[in-house]
Amino acid sequence: MSQLVYVDCLEPTQNLSFYLSMEEFVARHLPPADYFFMWQVMPSVIFGRNQNPANEVNVEYCRSHGIRTYRRKSGGGCVYADMSNVMLSYITPEDNVSETFARYLQMVSETLGALGIDAHPSGHNDIMLGDRKVSGNAIYHIPGRVIAHGTLLYDTDMENMLHAITPSHTKLSKHGVESVRQRICLLKDYTNLPLEEIKQRIRQHLCGSQTITLTADDLRVVRDIEKEYLNPAFIGLPPSDPSPLA
Repeated sequence: MSQLVYVDCLEPTQNLSFYLSMEEFVARHLPPADYFFMWQVMPSVIFGRNQNPANEVNVEYCRSHGIRTYRRKSGGGCVYADMSNVMLSYITPEDNVSETFARYLQMVSETLGALGIDAHPSGHNDIMLGDRKVSGNAIYHIPGRVIAHGTLLYDTDMENMLHAITPSHTKLSKHGVESVRQRICLLKDYTNLPLEEIKQRIRQHLCGSQTITLTADDLRVVRDIEKEYLNPAFIGLPPSDPSPLA
C-alpha cells in the first residue's frame, strides 16, 4: 500500500463535530488520494447514524459531567472519547465499502504491529489485542469516496466511559462479558511508548512526509459543513436536552 497523505489543519483542539466535518471536506473537496489524520477531543460521546441516543446515551450523566454528544453519519455503536485516546480518520477514493473497511482495519493493525503491539482485526469492526478491544471503527460512503474512522484507546476516563454510554446487557453478553471494563483494553498496558510518540510513529509509518495543510478558506467550508452536525434535529436528543455548544 502506498503512503497516505496526512491532513493538517493547524488548529487547537476542536469539537468532535469539527473533525467529522473535516472528513467530509476532505472527501468532497480535495483531489482523489488516500488521506489520513488523527484528532483528539474533550470528553464526548458519539453515536451511530441509526441509533436512538435515548437508548444509547446516559444523557443526564453527560449533561452533569460536561460530556458533549454527537451523531455521526456512519453506522455502528456508541463511543466515548477524551483527550487520553486518539481518533483516526481515513478517506479514500473508493466505492467498495466492505473491501475498503477490511483494508483499513488491516492497515491500522499492521501499523500497531510496527510499534511492537500485536493487534489484529476482529473480523467485524474492531481491532483487538488478544481477546480485548482496543479500537472500534465505522465506515460510510459518499459517491466516489469512502470514509472510515475509529478510536484508538491509549487511556481513558473509565468512570466516564462506563457511565456515559448504556450498552444493553444483551450486547455485553454476546461478547461473553458483564461489563465494558472487561471487554476493552488500553494501549498503555501493552507498550512503554507515550501517546504523543505513538501518534508520531503512526503518522510516520502511514504517511512519511506527505502532508497537506488546510487553508483558512478550507476551514471556512469545514465550519459550514459542521452546521449540520450541530443541528439539534440531526443529533436527535430529546427536546429538553441542549445541543452541543459550537
